[in-house]
Parts: sequence; C-alpha cells; structure tokens
Amino acid sequence: MEFRVSISCQRCHLCLCLFMFLMFSVLVLHVVCLNEEGLALLSFKASITEDPNGSFANWDSSKQNPCSWNGITCKDSRVVSISFPKERLLGSIASSLGSLASLRHINLRNNRLFGSLPLELFQARGLQSLVLYGNALSGFIPTEIGNLAFLQVLDLSLNTLTGSLPNALINCKRLKTLVLSHNNFTGSLPIGFGNGLNALEKLDLSYNRLNGSIPMDIGNMSKLEGTADFSHNLFSGLIPLSFGDLPEKVYIDLTYNNLSGPIPQNGALVNRGPTAFIGNPLLCGPPLKTPCSNGVPPDGPAMFPTIEGGENEGRISKRTSMSKAIVVAIVVCDLFGIALIALLFFYCYRRAIAMRLNEANGSNDKDLKAMKECLCCMDEDSDTSSENVEQNDLVPLDRHVKFNLDELLKASAFVLGKSEIGIVYKVVLDNGLMLAVRRLGEGGSQRFKEFQTEVEAVGKVRHPNIVTLRAYYWSVEEKLLIYDFIPNGNLSAAIHGRSVPVSFSPMSWAVRLKIMKGIARGLCFLHEFSPKKYVHGDLKPNNILLGPNMEAHISDFGLAHLANIAGGSPMLHSRRIATEKTQNQFSDIAVTPVMKIELCYQAPEALKTLKPSQKWDVYSYGVILLELISGRSPVALLDTSDMDLVRWFQFCIEAKKPLSDVLDPALGQEPEKEDEIISVLKTSLACVQYNPESRPSMRQVTDTLERLAAGL
Repeated sequence: MEFRVSISCQRCHLCLCLFMFLMFSVLVLHVVCLNEEGLALLSFKASITEDPNGSFANWDSSKQNPCSWNGITCKDSRVVSISFPKERLLGSIASSLGSLASLRHINLRNNRLFGSLPLELFQARGLQSLVLYGNALSGFIPTEIGNLAFLQVLDLSLNTLTGSLPNALINCKRLKTLVLSHNNFTGSLPIGFGNGLNALEKLDLSYNRLNGSIPMDIGNMSKLEGTADFSHNLFSGLIPLSFGDLPEKVYIDLTYNNLSGPIPQNGALVNRGPTAFIGNPLLCGPPLKTPCSNGVPPDGPAMFPTIEGGENEGRISKRTSMSKAIVVAIVVCDLFGIALIALLFFYCYRRAIAMRLNEANGSNDKDLKAMKECLCCMDEDSDTSSENVEQNDLVPLDRHVKFNLDELLKASAFVLGKSEIGIVYKVVLDNGLMLAVRRLGEGGSQRFKEFQTEVEAVGKVRHPNIVTLRAYYWSVEEKLLIYDFIPNGNLSAAIHGRSVPVSFSPMSWAVRLKIMKGIARGLCFLHEFSPKKYVHGDLKPNNILLGPNMEAHISDFGLAHLANIAGGSPMLHSRRIATEKTQNQFSDIAVTPVMKIELCYQAPEALKTLKPSQKWDVYSYGVILLELISGRSPVALLDTSDMDLVRWFQFCIEAKKPLSDVLDPALGQEPEKEDEIISVLKTSLACVQYNPESRPSMRQVTDTLERLAAGL
C-alpha cells in the first residue's frame, strides 16, 4: 500500500513538473515573438507605477511588434513615435527608450513623471521632438543632448530642472522651438547661443534663474516669431544692440531681470512700449521715464571761464546783478500773464465743455464749436503758458501722448455708454487716433492732490491685458480720464450679443480660452507685479474689453476710488449697502440693474466688508469663466430662477446632469474640446469656493491655463 502511494506521488510530481515546463515554454515563446523594440517599450511600461487611464491596456507581449499598441506609431514596422499626453502617468522615463533607433518623436507632456533625464535617452540620435513639459522632472540637461543633430522641438517647461544650459545645446542646429520656462535653471547662456541656434522660431526662457549677460549674437536669430521671452530671470548688464536685428514682428520680453543702462533704439526695439522692460530698475531712456545720465557731474561744467583781475571781476559782478534784476522782472510779468490767460481759458473751457457734453447724447459727430470760438481768441502761446498750472490742463501720463487739450476738444465724440460713475465717449482726433474719454462728472476741488497721486499711480500700471490710462484732466466742473480705445466692445456683448439688432456669431472655444488667459494674466499682474499689488474690486464682463484679435483688456481698474475722490460717484457707498440689505432680504430699497449685475459677480465676503481683496477678484473671475462656459447670463438666470450662476452650477453637479446641459450650445459643436472644457470648469469652480482661503491665487490660475493652452 505504501509502495503504491509512493509511485502515485512520484507520477503526480512528474506531471506537475511537465506542466510547469510547458507553461514556461509557452511564455518564453511569447516573449521571444516580441522584437527588441517591444522589449524596450515594456521596460518603459515597467517604470510607470500608476496608469489611471489604462494607457497600456493593450500592450500585449504576444505580438510580434508593438506597432498596434496604444500611443505607439510605426513606420516600416519600426517605432517612430511615443505619445502619451495628459494621461496622468506616474513614474519615470526608462533609459531603454534611447535604444529605439528609428524614434523621432516623444510626447509625454502633462503627466506626473519624476526623476532625471536618463543619459541613454539621447542615444536616439534621430529624435526630432522631445516634449516633456508639465511633469516633475528634476536634475540637469545632459551634455549628450548635443548628439541630437536632428532635434527641432525641445519643450521641458513646467518641471523642476536645475543646473546651467549645456554648451552642447548649440550643436542642435535645426532646433526651431526651445521652451524651458518655469524651471530652476541657473548660470549664463552658452557662448554662441545666437549663432548656433539661428533656426529658432520660438524661444521661451522665462521664470528661471538664468544670469549673466544676454549674448551679443542674439540678433542672429532672424527666424524668431511671436515672443522672445527672457522675463523673470537674473540677466544683467546691457541690452545687446543686436536685439534690434530681430524681426520687427517679434515681441521682446525682458521684464523682471537685473538689466541696466540705456535701452537701444534701433530696429525691433524702436517704438516698444515700457511693458517689455518693467522690473529692471537700472534701465533708463525711452520708452521708460527714467532719463539716462550723460556722465556729466550733477552741477555740470561752468558756463563761462573764470576771469581774474579786479576790473573785470567788478564788471562781471555788475553784469550778474543786472541780469538777476531782469530775470525777476520777467518772471513777475510771466506769472501775471499766466494768471490772466488761465482765467480766460478756464472761463472758455467751462462754458464750451458743458455745451459739448450736454449735446453729445443727441448729436454724434459734431465738433465743439463753442470751444473753437473761445480758443480762437486766445494767444497761440496759451498751451505753453499753462504747463505750470496744476489744474485746468490736460496732464499726460505717457511720454508718447502727442495730443493736447485743444485737439481733444476739437475732436468728434460719440457716446459709448453711461453709468452712475459717468459717461464714456469715443473720441476721434483729426489725425484718426481714437480714444475713450470717461467724464467723472462735477465735484469740488478740495481733493485735487489726492486725485493727482492716485491717477498717476494708476497710469503707471502697464500690461497688454489692462487698458492703459494715457492722460487726465481736472477742473472744478469736469474730471476726465483718457484711455486707449479698444474697438471690439465688451465681453458681455461677445457672449450674449448686443441689445441692438446686429449679426451675432458665438465665439469658438479657442477664442474663449484666449480671453480667459488674457484676463488671468492681467489680474495676475495687478495682484503680483504691479507697484502696489492692486485689487480690481469690480471685475465683470462689462469691463472686459476685446481688442482687434479678441484679446482681453481689463478696464475700469482704480475707477471707483478715482470717482469717489472726484466726487462724481456719491452712490457707490450707498449702492454697496443697498446690495447687502437686498441680499439679506430685509430692505425696501429698490435694486437697480447696475446693482443686480454687481451682485452676480461679488464674492460672498463682499457682504461683510467694503474693502475688496485679491480673493474677491478671483471669485469674480471664476463667475466670468462659468459664464463663458455656459453662455448663460447671471442676471437673466437670477431673474428667472432666483438662483445665481454659481448656485446653478452647483445644483447641476449635485443633480449629476450631463455636461451638455450646462455648456453653451455653441460649444456642443466642438466635442474634441470636452477634456479642456472640463479642466477649465474645474478651475472656475475652485475660484468660486465660498471660503476665500480655498480659492487659488491668480498666478496659480494663470499657470494652469497656460499649461492647458499649450496642449492645444
């Protein structure tokens, strides 16, 4: 009996061994069937620890080659592309990818990859594009990058890479796109940077810690387009003259560095506004208001040589005393003349401007005839005689302002809109220049100095997405603010159409995203980089203006404070109180349409304080995003459902309604943009959190949208 059991056990053991051998043979055969490129890709898969979207679900090792796998593209049965954008992959980059001899493109953007760039990766010498932005990669760029002679696109932005840029980078002669922004790169740019990379079409080095001087050969990059971005670094020294050799259509951004000396005025640098140079306190010369020192001591050289000798010295003394007496007499006469001219001018202007502005509502395109008649009787030198008068004069806030008060008053004017803060006019000068002029209304003259200080501070805020205040005028009866005219109306009209019957075409998602980014950039600048880290406090679509290419311009920044100082808006404070009481439902004060619009965009904490905060602006921005996504008017929604737009979105989410129910129907025609729309929707919902501390900063919002837009 025991003998039989023993034989039986031996047989079972042999069968089990045979079975395991057969299974192992099958697995070995399967692996053997897969070529070397497939094995290299399986190593890459093994380096990924999380794959939440199942990107590698069909990576079957039983295939002869990996050409049918997700994310893999082949040509002639050889792997030429690996693409896994926005798949939330967590892991590292396997060095085995460098063994793919035919590899041309790697796109792993917007994942969660960490670790360093493996040296072996750069053995794939046929690589043409390496896109790894939006990860958590660290370490430095290996010098082996110089082996990639065919590389055309290198985007490593939004990582945590460190070290200096290797000199070998300039061996990539065919490079067209170089984007290294938002890292921690240090050191100076490689020698020969401009000559070696003269095929570049896109260059972005912003938000690093690069230092040293900008190479003198930078002007050899003759194919650059868009923005050459050197901003937010530590570059020092002079701005190279060769910048002027770049194509004139290139916008050169040198903001927030340590550059010094005069700004060259040649080629591409001519007629650049101050926006491109802010944040460099040691720069001087146009277009900045800081004059450059000419190397002469403050007192300057003597006007005349010293003459020694008693007789001559006496003559000089007499001549000096006589000249002083003459100067005093001339000054007294001038002051008297100025006073007379100023009084005459004030009387004429007060009479004419009152007539002109009162008639403007019903008579567009009429000249200010009364002012013409009044000014024609004045001496031609009256403009120069009013330069030293504090009030009753047009005060430019920009050295490029070439018009004067006379030209402004002679211009044709059209009413653009009215509000409790005042009337806005479109003014067209004789030379065709168009301006927007806001009349703050009548008020006292006791707070002129305060108004002057505030308006000049607002005038210093310059950003492409903020409407520029060019000049102002103050008198007892009139206070005027003169802005750039933005031609495409406001955002509210672009979303919902105008009240007047005109053709209306809904905006595409790309245009809406562009507007969102523009508003975010402007607010981020106000919050983070403006001199006083300002707050807007009254952000809504009505004061988001759209430029010729649908770029966003934030308007009315600082307006409420200026209006209060000018005395032209006594309703601002009472309106805020009325809004608070209306929301608390224990007031009989009527809610005006203006108050209702404000209510829709105000943060919840606005009911507790009259002082806006940056988080208040973030909330208003979030409501605007929801409006752009849904196409719904917050005011109309409040009228029909007694529910503001934020609560309506929260209701739809709780009810688990499909995305199509909350989207603007026009966006339903772009199903391929659904992922991007959802990403922006998440950002907007973060912005409208009830608790201010739970809302992101505008810098975080801007970075999020920039990453999203870069993936378009």
